[in-house]
Amino acid sequence: MSSHATQNFVPLAIAVLTVSDTRTPETDSSGDLLVARLTEAGHTLATRAIEKDDVYRLRARVSAWIADPSIQVVISTGGTGFSGRDSTPEALGVLFDKHIEGFGELFRQVSLTQVGPSTLQSRALAGFANGTLILCLPGSNNACQTGWDEIIANQLDARTKPCNFVPHLAPAAPCPSREAR
Repeated sequence: MSSHATQNFVPLAIAVLTVSDTRTPETDSSGDLLVARLTEAGHTLATRAIEKDDVYRLRARVSAWIADPSIQVVISTGGTGFSGRDSTPEALGVLFDKHIEGFGELFRQVSLTQVGPSTLQSRALAGFANGTLILCLPGSNNACQTGWDEIIANQLDARTKPCNFVPHLAPAAPCPSREAR
């Protein structure tokens, strides 16, 4: 057995960030999908927020989460396309201590069967910062479902062999229940 897999499930504390100029808590279906998936898998929602697609607001929000010892993983949805306002890669990529190039590559490969060559317009990305895994997905429900079901769920499961991301995460401090700030 690899040193990167265990026999036991390890629940992780995950923050979900929706990047959107128009979504509200009532209309954030991609955020809802991610929360449902992560809780069904046995993980804990540490916090959730909707942030306007603004480089500095995104950096501030995610920087605070990176510094929060109760958050181990951040999953963002939205802001990864090519419109003038899409700035998630520019905002968050500079925060990474290590980039996970394979995440975007694999996401586009998996998406190819669903959206064809339009997958080129996805700028999905991932990296580590201060022991926190940051995964940035496009904003559609289909993209979030594909990203979670085909890639993220396995990589956040300590039992996945031959390896997964769990051993690379900082241990979580107790996470008090809290509302998005």
